[in-house]
Amino acid sequence: MQKYQKTMRVLLIIMALMATIATKGNATTHGLTDDEAERTALLMVHFGTTHDDTRQLTIDAVNNLTRQEFPQTEVREAYTSRIVIKRLAQRGIVRQTPLEALLQLRADGFERVVVQPTHIIPGEEYATLLNDVRQVEHLFKYIRVGKPLLYTLADCREMAEKLTAAHATEKHTHVVFVGHGTEHPANAIYSQMDRLMKQCSPRCHVGTIEGFPALDDVVQQLRQVKAHRVVLVPLMFVAGDHAKNDISVEWKETLEKEGMQVELCIEGLGQRADVQDLFVRHVRDAMNDR
Repeated sequence: MQKYQKTMRVLLIIMALMATIATKGNATTHGLTDDEAERTALLMVHFGTTHDDTRQLTIDAVNNLTRQEFPQTEVREAYTSRIVIKRLAQRGIVRQTPLEALLQLRADGFERVVVQPTHIIPGEEYATLLNDVRQVEHLFKYIRVGKPLLYTLADCREMAEKLTAAHATEKHTHVVFVGHGTEHPANAIYSQMDRLMKQCSPRCHVGTIEGFPALDDVVQQLRQVKAHRVVLVPLMFVAGDHAKNDISVEWKETLEKEGMQVELCIEGLGQRADVQDLFVRHVRDAMNDR
């Protein structure tokens, strides 16, 4: 499998170089005219999932929305998780990495590309994506990368207000939003979200599976406020393994051992229309060089 992937990548590189030589151009274009939009590709980049149910509600949904919003633009997708790509390949489902997808686009004759990730924060996956783009940007006349969901303070404030309004509706119920977490410095955004959500409702908390605030930190907060009833909500684009295993099992059981009544709201952020709309706005910003 690895040998096949390497061979395909080499072929894509050769095809991309041939396409570049044929078009003889690598100047940067600022903004897109209607004519340019017809020759532009939008690459939607997702972490990916092996769970078909949540994929249809999140990844497929936002891909379809971008096709509706940008009808003149070729929309394709790529996954950043090599583990997910490998597991899907075992089921006969092929997904390209961002680098492979970009090379394929260039080989297919596209000179202008907007890359839009559906990552939640600008962490390790986003940094790797930017590096992939740098490797091939010389092959394109125009290539831009859109921002993750929570990039600016305005993004975070908007999502904090909308998520708390949607979930913090009962007076004596605390809501815990659980993100993935990372060792990357961008993990600090989760602490920022915790603060912003508490400004909207003191009964809202943010925790992470692999970062800070961790489960123990959330338990301590809930103890201090003497929480009796808690709702767990994934702060993730898809409701995949982490949502169905870590949140639904480990986090739920841990809080129940503390004597709390725990309910689950297992749905990916990508199912929300307002989240999908924010990603579309990020695509527009990238197209307009904002």
